[in-house]
Amino acid sequence: MSTATAPVPPRSSVGAPFLSVEDLKVHFPTDDGLVKSVDGLTFSLQPGEILGIVGESGSGKSVTAQAILGLHKGSQAQVSGSIWLNGRDLVAASEDDMRQVRGSEIAMIFQDPLSALHPFYTIGQQIAEAYRVHNKVSAKDARARTVEMLQKVGIPNAAGRYDDYPHQFSGGMRQRAMIAMALICKPRLLIADEPTTALDVTVQAQILELIKELRDELDSAVILITHDLGVVAETCDQVVVMYGGQAVEKGPVDELFALPEMPYTWGLLGSMPRMDRVRETRLTPIPGSPPSLINVPKGCVFNPRCRFSDRVPGRKCFEVHPDLLPSSSPRHEVRCHIPHEERVEILDTEIRPTL
Repeated sequence: MSTATAPVPPRSSVGAPFLSVEDLKVHFPTDDGLVKSVDGLTFSLQPGEILGIVGESGSGKSVTAQAILGLHKGSQAQVSGSIWLNGRDLVAASEDDMRQVRGSEIAMIFQDPLSALHPFYTIGQQIAEAYRVHNKVSAKDARARTVEMLQKVGIPNAAGRYDDYPHQFSGGMRQRAMIAMALICKPRLLIADEPTTALDVTVQAQILELIKELRDELDSAVILITHDLGVVAETCDQVVVMYGGQAVEKGPVDELFALPEMPYTWGLLGSMPRMDRVRETRLTPIPGSPPSLINVPKGCVFNPRCRFSDRVPGRKCFEVHPDLLPSSSPRHEVRCHIPHEERVEILDTEIRPTL
């Protein structure tokens, strides 16, 4: 595995981010070619903030989370760039070091709790084991701490449910148990990968509210991976929109939803149902399919599906890769060749009336 590391950031910088990801690339060699799952991703996160990473399946969201957790170490993955967590270089860290980091400083809530939980061990045993790996405590103390966490995440009769197996829990209760396991060691960074998939909307709202409450209590930073822009708008402080392994738009949630500027973001918003008003037009799907990460389109990665590429003179959209540049504010960045003023005009005259 390649671990080329970017220049070391000053660890004593005032206001330095708690998590800093800089020019992250995760490539996988295959017989068919090099799969560029993540290709130059940069973002940062402060304690207490929730960052939403949104995009279609295959955009690189989960691979990014796995890179932060160091799960590509020992594989054939080619990882470069830098990931700094509170002054620690995670890309250069050894696998032994990452085992200490996982669970204690970084924890993850997986998409499918039934697959993530072992069917042969009780819920309590699995959570207690996660606690004892990082804390030298007795089995009795680990059990007491586990029951406390089960109560905290809203599982009724926590002491009695300690000895139940995963199949005896409902989907929402299993997800709460996964959150208890993730938070039992009070990690400073929580990564939630599609934590509400396959849950009904009532349970989904409860899980998201629980994550926010525990974030406030522990002052943890949270990365929320999702395809649902509604969840992002309701829950997150910042958002990164990913497409083809790259960030195509990012910024504060209120700015990005008030003035989205990337045609791909417009497509995501146009395909999302609205519950706050009656739509006068049908939902508009994004035409085409996500790009092959082996043969990424030349120029703008979104150009094969973009209906506004003719707004740019010549073949710039098809030949020149756009940079991610500040737009409406220094923190709101967009990767698009269409000039800012023209994007705003398109948004007001063509996009907003259909949303």
